Amino acid sequence: MNLQSLLKKMIDVKASDVFVNAGLPLSYQTNGVHVRTDTDPFTPADTKEFISLVYELAGRNMKPFERSMNHDDDFSFAVSGVGRFRANIFRQRGSYGAVIRVIPFGLPTPEEMHIPEQVMQLADVNKGLVLITGPAGSGKSTTLACLLDRMNHGRTGHIITMEDPIEYVHKHGTCIITQREVPTDIATFPEALRSAMRESPDVILLGEMRDAETIGTAVNAAEMAQLVLSTLHTTSAADTVERIVDAFPPSQQRQMRIQLSMVLQATVAQQLVPTVDGGSMPVFEIMIMNTAIRNLIREEKAYQIDSVIASNAKAGMQTMDQALFAAFKEDKITKETALNYANHQEALVRRFDAEHL
Repeated sequence: MNLQSLLKKMIDVKASDVFVNAGLPLSYQTNGVHVRTDTDPFTPADTKEFISLVYELAGRNMKPFERSMNHDDDFSFAVSGVGRFRANIFRQRGSYGAVIRVIPFGLPTPEEMHIPEQVMQLADVNKGLVLITGPAGSGKSTTLACLLDRMNHGRTGHIITMEDPIEYVHKHGTCIITQREVPTDIATFPEALRSAMRESPDVILLGEMRDAETIGTAVNAAEMAQLVLSTLHTTSAADTVERIVDAFPPSQQRQMRIQLSMVLQATVAQQLVPTVDGGSMPVFEIMIMNTAIRNLIREEKAYQIDSVIASNAKAGMQTMDQALFAAFKEDKITKETALNYANHQEALVRRFDAEHL
């Protein structure tokens, strides 16, 4: 099997992920749809051979993973003239499996990715914490890449990214860009953050806030007049606030609410939804911090944030349900899709009924 040719084909068909599993032919996902190729189903021996080719192409040794007790291995690699790829290798039912994320060379544009200008304006934020949230595969890394690229060509300063693994590669523009991969370049996210604070950063991109130690270090960095960008697997601003606070023991939660109310500047929750033409598109909830939302966070009333977002469209805010309703009105998605992806389905049903839709 010529792995390079296969990966180039995946770029050509605009695959987002390639799946290698015993008992199934090679499969991939494009526009949110899973496609099975007409190749023979993989046997356990086939999957091991395929994955050994991935390690070889990435210039890595597979033996340590085979000998270790780790259940998965995560790394990125580039194929000259083709693209970048992020591989997750895992064990399942006594055999090997893999999911390979496809990342074409070059940076995406906001227009290609349908990222609204209200989101891109967050590239003008100078300090504090900006969070891009959503389920896995919703495009968070792409949104961050677009924001960083705008910063890299619209301001000066030092941008430091710490990712596991690096997906999009940024060239120096008007900014100096340092990209560090965990654990290849530095052992852990908290260590990378502490190191970054000694490297005169203006913008810090943290791939994911995974635990209390990472969250605490990121919030402290944002308090020190740095701009910190990061991600969480949450679906709304209210969920994001509660997820951050709940990561800490009860004795520390009050202090975290106070810190978060001061440093948080914006959250963007996004998800990919199927469109009427068989493709997919992102929809965004956008929350820009104001005095009312800061007070709600301090007073443990995050559940009321949605209503503040809904009433501040002039400030560039929108709820997820407002974004879904707008996409339906523009004939981009069906009513059923809007309801399936809504955060407050009953309320959206009432809105449809009120407009006789």
